Amino acid sequence: MSKTIKVDDLSKQILKALESYSDDISEVVEEVSNKIGKEAVNEIQQTSPKKRGSYAKGWKLKKDKLGKGRYSVKIYNKTDYQLTHLIEFGHATRNGKRTKAIPHIRPVEKKYSEKYEKELKRKMGGMK
Repeated sequence: MSKTIKVDDLSKQILKALESYSDDISEVVEEVSNKIGKEAVNEIQQTSPKKRGSYAKGWKLKKDKLGKGRYSVKIYNKTDYQLTHLIEFGHATRNGKRTKAIPHIRPVEKKYSEKYEKELKRKMGGMK
């Protein structure tokens, strides 16, 4: 004998399963974001110019939950945020010359964006 299921019950069960899966994905995204974010902060602290010690040490990770299933991670320089663009791209000096650009943010961003994507795919591939 086969068991019959009412359409209303079936749709409720499907919705419940999808919500559970969505919660699992949110947890994985949060976990991977924190892990990769911390690694990126450590690397950018190592690769930042050391002329001003506070600049390299000033890199921090900010985590925000933006609502159900939404999560944000930002890396920023807490102590010398005004210098990030000037150091990364160079700038004009008083005598009309330009300082040499020291790209240290974009390489880390590129590396860890790719690492984040790979890690998410790996973790979500194991979810069933």
